[in-house]
This record gives sequence, structure tokens and C-alpha cells, in this order.
Amino acid sequence: MGMSDVLQSIKNAEESAEAKIASSTEEAAKILADARKEAADLVQGAQDGAVSSTVKTLESARSKAGKEADGVQAEGAKAVEGIQSSAGDRREAAVQLVIDSLMSN
Repeated sequence: MGMSDVLQSIKNAEESAEAKIASSTEEAAKILADARKEAADLVQGAQDGAVSSTVKTLESARSKAGKEADGVQAEGAKAVEGIQSSAGDRREAAVQLVIDSLMSN
């Protein structure tokens, strides 16, 4: 093998190495881009899950608060009804007392 063959072999090896380096650089860039996209998708999925969980928690709390408010309102309505009934009975007794007082005079 002559000197020109050796030099051509070295040149071919260098060109092959440069092509491999370029190919590897492109592949590394693609791998990096895919990893970034996957990371962004994971972050978005986690955010969506957190929002969904928060919405469910808030809906549950609203429902529970609504039920408690309905219960308190029912109790309050019963108490008001009792007060009104008692006031009515006392009013009748007061009217009767006034009538009896006026009749006895």
C-alpha cells in the first residue's frame, strides 16, 4: 500500500468520523427535544390532575356546606315556627286577660 493509499484511507476515515459526529449530534438533539416534550407533557398532566382534584374537593365542600346550611335553615325555621306559635298563644292569653280585666271593672 502506497503513501497515497494511506493518506486516502486516513481522509476517508476522517470523513466517516465527521459524518458519524454530525449524525450523532442530530440524534442527540432529537433525543433532547423528545425528552423536553415528554417533560412538558408530564408537567401539564400533573397540573391538569391538580386542577381536577381541586375542583372535586371544592365541589365536595360546597355540597357538604349546602347540606349543613339546609339543616341549619330547617332547624331555624322550626325554632321560628315555635316562637310564632308561642307568641300566638301568649297573645290570645293577653287578649283574654285584657278582656277579663275590662269585664270585671
